[in-house]
Amino acid sequence: MHQNWQNSKQGDKLLKMPGKLDRGPIDFNSRVVETKGDVMGIATRNVISAPPTTRIIDAVEMMTEYGFRRLPITDAGTHHLRGIVTARDIIDLLGGGDHYNLVRVKHNGNLIAAINESVRSIMTQRVRTISDSASLSEVTKTIVTQKIGGLPIENDDGAVVGIVTERDVMKALATEETKTMVEAIMSTSLRVTGPDTPIGTVTNEMISHGFRRLPIVSDEVLFGVVTASDIMKYLGNGEVFNRLSTGDVGEVMALPVRTLVSSDLYTTTPMTNINDAALKMLQKKVGALPVIEDGKLIGLITEFDLVKAFSKE
Repeated sequence: MHQNWQNSKQGDKLLKMPGKLDRGPIDFNSRVVETKGDVMGIATRNVISAPPTTRIIDAVEMMTEYGFRRLPITDAGTHHLRGIVTARDIIDLLGGGDHYNLVRVKHNGNLIAAINESVRSIMTQRVRTISDSASLSEVTKTIVTQKIGGLPIENDDGAVVGIVTERDVMKALATEETKTMVEAIMSTSLRVTGPDTPIGTVTNEMISHGFRRLPIVSDEVLFGVVTASDIMKYLGNGEVFNRLSTGDVGEVMALPVRTLVSSDLYTTTPMTNINDAALKMLQKKVGALPVIEDGKLIGLITEFDLVKAFSKE
């Protein structure tokens, strides 16, 4: 089924520790055994999309309600893809990058006016897609080499018939046991921030450095992890409007990032098997796990890291 939705800077710190180097090129065909078209076996087929005329706030509310990181923008009649909106686009709008000009310049800082613009003003128009006849190895290769978190799937007529994410691929590849441990693939050079860092500073850091998440560290202790989706939900669940009095975006983006951090914090250890790490991510529905040793943050492992690692096994 295809559904259509109408309607003062505290700098981040860089945490660097010695870690394992990249383990070399990936031979996708040798790792993944599949038949052509396997992508539809792991993809989400009930695609929910929005037309280009949808207001930004409506798109954000839908992404928040359904827990999406990305929303295809399609023609209502043909379901042909016209663009995509991601959580990254939303934090860009809130103060991270070029989309912020819509708020700052066109609407003189008025957030409410800006989010009533159509979603076409912030959507990415050049979208990498994949065919519904693609094999699992093709999907995996595209995600890893292009560093893409999700791909809309098109049929021969150009209509969007599904969407496949790195989480879907991780789930499919994690079925075979491996002896690889988290320490072998985790990222050890981490940019971190403090709990009192303004939300606006965090969005800017995420966009500037291409991050989806930032660990929050206070006195060398992990306080939590803030993600692009957390910041998007801040807008989508209406919390922003409870804090707005003038409508100016500066009001809400000056708040400390700790106001967005969930009390649930899931972590792993360097000597955890990556199969177990993948299972934990799937069970807890998180895209990354901080790696803790002796009570301190020493790394981070993400869904992308796991997809890449399982492809090399």
